[in-house]
Amino acid sequence: MSEKRVVRVAAVQIAPDLASGAGTVERVLNAIAEAAGKGAGLVVFPETFVPWYPYFSFVLPPVLTGGEHLRLYEHAVVVPGPVTEAVGAAARRHGVVVVLGINERDHGSLYNTQLVFDADGSIVLKRRKITPTFHERMIWGQGDGAGLHAVDTAVGRIGALACWEHYNPLARYALMADHEEIHVAQFPGSLVGPIFADQIEVTIRHHALESGCFVVNATGWLTPEQIASVTPEPKLQRALTGGCMTAIVSPEGAHVVPPLTQGEGILVADLDMALILKRKRMMDSVGHYARPELLSLTLDGRPAAPMHAAAAPAFTPIPLAGARTDEADAAASDADGTARQRVAVLRGPAR
Repeated sequence: MSEKRVVRVAAVQIAPDLASGAGTVERVLNAIAEAAGKGAGLVVFPETFVPWYPYFSFVLPPVLTGGEHLRLYEHAVVVPGPVTEAVGAAARRHGVVVVLGINERDHGSLYNTQLVFDADGSIVLKRRKITPTFHERMIWGQGDGAGLHAVDTAVGRIGALACWEHYNPLARYALMADHEEIHVAQFPGSLVGPIFADQIEVTIRHHALESGCFVVNATGWLTPEQIASVTPEPKLQRALTGGCMTAIVSPEGAHVVPPLTQGEGILVADLDMALILKRKRMMDSVGHYARPELLSLTLDGRPAAPMHAAAAPAFTPIPLAGARTDEADAAASDADGTARQRVAVLRGPAR
């Protein structure tokens, strides 16, 4: 942590392709190349950006969301699969770390999943949002504690949470206790209105101060045409505007560069990693400022599984009715011989 180094990062505010998951992936690959061309070593995308965030679930009643929900299944990402191979190859080709939000399909369920690709293209973290928020609970399943930890990457130690997970202080504390250096926050953007952008800013700046780390946050963007495609109702369309706060924050809670709140773009900033130690010298929330003998966190980091199978006894094949096996023939022969002997005894000696 005391090593003097500078890390260049990029936070991408971008619109998905609401008609095609493949189209959104193409936008991701182009943005990775553009950010890498600007010298970024870390590229961060918005929450569930591939294929798109389920904006429809925020403005439509559940009874009318079936078709869009099924379409989300059709375009969702299987891990590993073609999408992760393409993004991993781009990370490797450009030598960058990529954090991507996806709708992950696992058989019959969807999950809000964050993927961290290291600069060699490997996936070093796959975590699922532990509690989907409000309307999202009709769309995604719940994640587990297996992803609530930081990972070492080419740019430093990264932790990640999505959207209102930042309102779960114990989830944030788990990453603090694992000594994250760069915290990646992902929000949907184009949602709720300006108040959402204000709340995002307060949340990520506070986390930076409390964790003593950098925060790189990316939010999505919808064009007016895309908003109209989600709902034709003007009143509901207003609920799909604002809420954008793509930002990069220092361990001292300050914006490293001005945030992006409108339109598409890529924020790029150089992170002076020495600021982490400067902040923690004064306040290390999981070190000298902690009181673990009074307050501590217990984390169940086991992956959740729907079935735990105990060892079963060896199965003995059951022969078909009327079929004779060698063992059965031998047993039958022994049984027949014993029966004949008993009959002979009962009859007595021949006369």
